[in-house]
Amino acid sequence: MYTGRRAFIIGNGPSLRRMDLAPLRGEITFGLNRINLIFSKLGFGTTFLVAVNRLVVQQSGGEILTAPVSERFISWSAREYLPSASHPILLRSLTSPQFSKDAAVGVWEGATVTYVAMQLAYHLGIRDVVLIGVDHTFVTTGAPHTVVTSNEPDRNHFDPSYFGPGYRWQLPDLETSEVAYRMARSAFEAVGGRVRDATVDGQLDVFPKVDFAALFSESGEGTA
Repeated sequence: MYTGRRAFIIGNGPSLRRMDLAPLRGEITFGLNRINLIFSKLGFGTTFLVAVNRLVVQQSGGEILTAPVSERFISWSAREYLPSASHPILLRSLTSPQFSKDAAVGVWEGATVTYVAMQLAYHLGIRDVVLIGVDHTFVTTGAPHTVVTSNEPDRNHFDPSYFGPGYRWQLPDLETSEVAYRMARSAFEAVGGRVRDATVDGQLDVFPKVDFAALFSESGEGTA
């Protein structure tokens, strides 16, 4: 169903506010965590929604389960926070650093849900991935994985309520995520695929950069 098609992985960085996302209607899209906060502005939901962080699922599992998406993927380890009657696809987390080509076995989280989405895309047969909203920079600083409680509107994501006041979240581990991203690039390119980065002014330098608007003038290449 998805083999040979193009997919967009939508990060949650502030740069999304500077983009016209209307061209994504009809594309295969992976939304992450609380991407549903942008759906009313878009007028449509993403194809998939992926959430593997236990704190995110614990606090926002209800909205993730009711978001207007075709399918959602949730970490097996966070299943205790979901109603027993819910039926998301549960993902097992692998402990050793790797790029999993078979998500049915499990995925390595690589310190970022974006990397999980890359493994899912590969598993589904997609070999042309475009990143947007992966700013790879945070205003809030501190030791990676430290759990903090926000006390102000969120400046690290596209919506100030994303991790707004009172929300508990883990500080990012950008170094580990870069290790994971390099694994993803190698895995895709080894089979003739590619991952490109169309994030506006993104700070990630692992993937080739591409202009977002130009992607939709590419002779129908890989589009849905």
